[in-house]
Amino acid sequence: MSVALLLTLADSRLPIGGHVHSGGVEEAIASGVVRDVASVEAYLRRRIRTSGLVAASLAAAVCAGELDPVRAEAETDARMPAPASRVASRAQGRGLLRLARQVWPEGEWALGARPHLSTVFGVVGAVARMTPEQIASVVVYTTMTGSATAAQRVLALDPAAVAACTVRLARLCDDIAVEAVKGLAALSDPLQDILAERHVRRDMPLFAS
Repeated sequence: MSVALLLTLADSRLPIGGHVHSGGVEEAIASGVVRDVASVEAYLRRRIRTSGLVAASLAAAVCAGELDPVRAEAETDARMPAPASRVASRAQGRGLLRLARQVWPEGEWALGARPHLSTVFGVVGAVARMTPEQIASVVVYTTMTGSATAAQRVLALDPAAVAACTVRLARLCDDIAVEAVKGLAALSDPLQDILAERHVRRDMPLFAS
């Protein structure tokens, strides 16, 4: 597997990441939960261990052929209690699907108009002949960097400090990716659910989620 391809799929410039979706961090900042580099790191750690693990486990199962896309959509819905989170996941999935159809036009992309992000990542992994652990690593990493990029922008933080934060979390990302391939995770984070629902009620937010 091309290392460059893995890096490209994990790039925050993809139409799924920190320039469009904040992964709840914008609302966390507005609510006072996140306010500096230390609290950004705590938020990212929590997000990696919950949302990151769940999404990575779903994507890995789809990539491995253990979960078909139709069932993956239902399993993902069941793991997202907040309607706003489901909407955001489907918006990100649509963005990734649009990219994937251009990169791999020969792929089987019968996923509907608005599939969940984890489902699309899983199919991308299969089409690109990635291992389940590789696609899990990409999912976990993008879960972290999307929110990190958004936090840096909203709080006007030192880019080097935020980058150092993500480096410190690299080992955790690796560990979570390994855990993700062991089976479907079924975790929820009430804080992220609350933040997601608050966000959609805000006037003129910077990010879609």
